[in-house]
Amino acid sequence: MLVKGKQMRSLWFEKNCLKIIDQRKLPPHFEIFEAKNEKEVAYAIREMVVRGAPAIGCAAAYGIAMAENAKKAAGLLKKSRPTAHDLFYAIDYVIKKIENGEDALMVAEEYTDKIVEKCRRIGEHGKKIIKKNAKVLTHCNAGALATVDYGTALAPIRMAKDKKIFVWVDETRPRLQGLLTSWELENEGIEHAVIVDNSAGYLMEKGEVDMVIVGADRIAKNYDVVNKIGTYEKAVVAYENDIPFYVAVPESTFDKKAKNGKEIKIEERNREEVTSIYSYKPKNVRNPAFDITPSKYITGIITENGIIYP
Repeated sequence: MLVKGKQMRSLWFEKNCLKIIDQRKLPPHFEIFEAKNEKEVAYAIREMVVRGAPAIGCAAAYGIAMAENAKKAAGLLKKSRPTAHDLFYAIDYVIKKIENGEDALMVAEEYTDKIVEKCRRIGEHGKKIIKKNAKVLTHCNAGALATVDYGTALAPIRMAKDKKIFVWVDETRPRLQGLLTSWELENEGIEHAVIVDNSAGYLMEKGEVDMVIVGADRIAKNYDVVNKIGTYEKAVVAYENDIPFYVAVPESTFDKKAKNGKEIKIEERNREEVTSIYSYKPKNVRNPAFDITPSKYITGIITENGIIYP
């Protein structure tokens, strides 16, 4: 990931400490959050210092490595966010390796390097389906911040920037993760515009969108996709306008135990995320953080091993 011309990752381990680009502060402020133990890592995940399923998984892997009691730490970390499958995948991966006698920190480093490489390969496969001068719409943030480096949805976009593409960036209420995507694209020199979530359908109907690429937090066995709230409606509108809708994920996002999206727990976050922008506070608020997009609306899933067509 380019930050002011310098290449860096969104999290890394240094001097017995996990350093994380604090996504709560971006874009106006660039700050590093330091987690010195598994409790501070769990806090970083829960409070969205680190966001994005692959990055959450990598942070948790380091959290296990810093803990005196790995199994106890695993229980704590698994409670930090309920929906993203990478969190559980990464923890189980590290625990298994530790039980086989491997060094926990080396395993966490290895796991993170693998995620970065998988994202790079997602970019290589995905760039092939992006046409020259394409207008691509994306939702939420599935860039390097969310995946340690390269991104999932943004990896193909980064690698196809020589094709003179343009990116529509959904603002993504209520936490405005689209501004993180805009910040990343600006650093990469990729032309884009931030739009309010409700305008995506208008642009699709006007022929201003050629394809949609999003990330995901979990994918069921039947290829139902769980991603940031608002993804489902974008998929339906794209489907109705004959616009290809792609999902980009590493294999760690696939949940082999969930038969379909209905079996996946959807996180509901606190009401203040919605009400904090108002002087008037409504009494009744719902704040589901994710939704489920049925596989019939998905053109393809871009993985590190190629593209799956549900």
